[in-house]
Amino acid sequence: MCLAVPGQVKQIFEANGTRMGRVNFGGIEKDVCLAYMPDIAIGDYTIVHVGFAITKVDEEAAHKTLALFRELGMLDEEFGEERPVEEEANHEVPH
Repeated sequence: MCLAVPGQVKQIFEANGTRMGRVNFGGIEKDVCLAYMPDIAIGDYTIVHVGFAITKVDEEAAHKTLALFRELGMLDEEFGEERPVEEEANHEVPH
């Protein structure tokens, strides 16, 4: 299965002439293409599908979706055996 997963942009850079970003998906970080999102900034949340940022999303919705995906085991399915780069133990998901 290939999910569209929300994540927070942590870094923006250029690679081979393409606008890229380092995005944190609830502790797992990946490089993604930001070419279709020219207005996205560091700290913004985006939905990423097959390595491309496709839309901007608000922080609350991103955290709720990540929590649900984590609860259902879908993040493990999407990202494989990768482990989080940092724990979000101090972050509570709004209800």
